Amino acid sequence: MSDPLAAALAAEEAAIYAYGLIGVRLNGDADTDEARTAERTHRDRRDVLVSLMSRLKRSAAPAPAGYQLPFAVTDRASALRLAVHVEDGVAQAWRACLPLRDGVDRGTALAALTDAAVRATRWRDRAGVTPVTMAFPGRAG
Repeated sequence: MSDPLAAALAAEEAAIYAYGLIGVRLNGDADTDEARTAERTHRDRRDVLVSLMSRLKRSAAPAPAGYQLPFAVTDRASALRLAVHVEDGVAQAWRACLPLRDGVDRGTALAALTDAAVRATRWRDRAGVTPVTMAFPGRAG
């Protein structure tokens, strides 16, 4: 995908789908509340991106009805792993928007990247994954 805004939109849509699956496998109010908050945040960002792309007269591929997951989500541990995977992907997509001159302002992209990186850190912490932080959030590989 060559348009970073379209890639960010696709990442937000994939996150929304994933959190629907993640939420059912989590137990405990804190985990469930975090997943609900994350899903709402990704829905809000998706809506902002759809409006922005419409104003810029850019188009993006429609969101698929379903997504191929990178692994089976069968329990809390795999749900937490998917949450980390999703947030890392969202951070990566928004990182690509940082150098854009038109469309999204750098502050919006940086806020979205930071939010995804912080959320991934919280999920890593809950999953007992170390290290819990990444040196350069959103960097591929």
